[in-house]
Parts: sequence; C-alpha cells; structure tokens
Amino acid sequence: MAQKIKSPKRKAPNKSALVAALVVFVSLSVAGARQIVSATNQQLDTVQRDLEATSALSAPSAGFENYLLVGSDSRDGADPNDPDFATMGNEGDVSGRRSDTLMVFHYDQATGAGALLSFPRDLWVRIGDGENTARINTAYQEGSDVLVRTMQANFNIPIHHYLEINFQGFKGLVDAIGGVQICVQFPSRDKKTGLYMTPGCNTLDGVEALAFARSRYFETKIDNEWKIDGSSDIGRGKRQRKFIAAMLNSGLTRVLSNPFTVASAFDGVTGAIITDSNLDLAEFAKKMRPAAKGDISRFSLDVYSDTIAGNSILKLGEGSAAVLAFFGGLGPAPEPEVGD
Repeated sequence: MAQKIKSPKRKAPNKSALVAALVVFVSLSVAGARQIVSATNQQLDTVQRDLEATSALSAPSAGFENYLLVGSDSRDGADPNDPDFATMGNEGDVSGRRSDTLMVFHYDQATGAGALLSFPRDLWVRIGDGENTARINTAYQEGSDVLVRTMQANFNIPIHHYLEINFQGFKGLVDAIGGVQICVQFPSRDKKTGLYMTPGCNTLDGVEALAFARSRYFETKIDNEWKIDGSSDIGRGKRQRKFIAAMLNSGLTRVLSNPFTVASAFDGVTGAIITDSNLDLAEFAKKMRPAAKGDISRFSLDVYSDTIAGNSILKLGEGSAAVLAFFGGLGPAPEPEVGD
C-alpha cells in the first residue's frame, strides 16, 4: 500500500527524471520481460501519495489533462562524499522549501499529442487564494496544495495531476540509464553548479546532468572569451526542456537495448517520487511514450524583467496569453519553440 502523506513533511523532487522514468517502464513492457514488469509494478506501488495536493486538483476537463511536474531545491539524502556536495550542500544549507523547477505537461486525449510548458521560478504571482504576492517558487513552501491553487488561479489553467521527484532521485536515474547526451557548439560551463562541457556531444552522468539542469549562470567560450547567458531563468528553462527531450530518448533507447535496465532505474527513482492520490503511473507513462521519440511540443512564457522592493523578478508579458489559453483548453495551439 502506498504511503499517504501531507506535503509539509515530504521531501521534494525534480520532474525531468520522473518523466523519463515512466517512459522506461512502458518501454520495458514493450520488450516483454514479464517478470521485470511485475517487479516494476511492485516498485510503483511504493510511490508516496500526497493528500494535500490531491485536495486542490481540478475536476476532469473535456478532451485534455494537465500534469504539474515539480522539482524542489531539497537536499534530502545528500551525501558529503558526493562529488557535487560542495556546490549542492545539505538540508542545513538551504533555508525553507522552494520549488526549483515547475512545468506543466498537457495531454490531448483525442490525438495523444503532448506539450510541455515551463514556468520561471522568479515569476511574480499571487500565492494560493490569498492577497500575498511573491515569486512562484515560494508557493511550494506553504504546501503542495497552495502551489496547485497558485498555478490554477494565476494562469487560469486546470491542474489535474501532480508529480514530484528530488535531486538525488534525478541523479540516480540518469546514471541508471547510462547518462544523457547533450550537444553544445562551444565550450560551456557554470562555475556555481560545477558544470563543464566540451564542444560537441557530451554524455552527462547524474552529477553533470543535475549541474546542467540547475544552471542559471550558463557561459559559453566564443573567440577565446567566456560569455554568460544573461537570460537566467529563461535560458535555464529552455535548457531543461532540451534536457527532458534528450533524457526521454536516452531512457527509451537504453531499455529497448537492455530491458533489465529498468530494475536499477526504478530503484533509483521510485523512492523519490510523490504524486497525487488518483494518478495511475503506468497510464501516465503510456501517454508520455511519444515524447520519448521526440513527438512533444515545447513552449515558454513571454515574460519581462521588473524590480519589486529591490528584488529582480519576472512578470507575464502579453505574448503569454495564447500559450496559457491553449494549456487551459480555451484556444488552439500556438507555434511551439524550435531548435535548441
């Protein structure tokens, strides 16, 4: 029986790994290793369920489903011997609980098409149903139900399901699928996360992948000079969407070549996953499978920089309306982003 929990006592996760983990499960089923499928089903039964998030979810919508994918800045389980401990720290080094990553996966029930939308963590919003305003990544600190209500109220999009995964689970899954290949044109780094990539295609292990996904001070070396990506959370979100697509593909490829990979992959991730009480993980994985083959549209919000009480924040621009209407089931799909 899956454990029932309340969000203030649970440790948070990072969504990129979750999506890939579930695709791994479906790929295994296709491969036909029945005994491992059974073991994986037993592992899925151990996933923790969040009652508070469940209480805030929207009723079903006609024709589509939205899944809120959450990653946090939790250092739960961090080991001082980890190679990235110096840049990550432990629970005592991070005050409070904030979401590190927020995305919504939109599933069209008629066509099976999937779409992914990032929400910059510095976006300025009203928190929950109240009058207080803050960066969106602080909503999680007040509870998963508050985060769900914040998403629904500020963006007019229903949230039907809720999923999380933490940093340690993210790294474990990347290692379990043999790494994720990311290609860059120039030498790239982030001194704060410990990232360094050579020109060309790099196969990132769990530590390197997390450094890439967390990077907010991404630099490239062009004409022998390091140049920082000044877009901060905007560039970070774009790199995360790129990483998710690559990770899905890597997970599918690895499992099709070696179905037994799934056992170790789920060992590294199921203990870190938290979902709402109603989510059928195997069914969700089936919906995500086309994404593993690259058939997923990626979107970003139009935002602009502002300052409140001396703090740099982001606000929604007018160009966000069409994207949010689509994810809210109120309008057609706009043109997705292309390229890297």
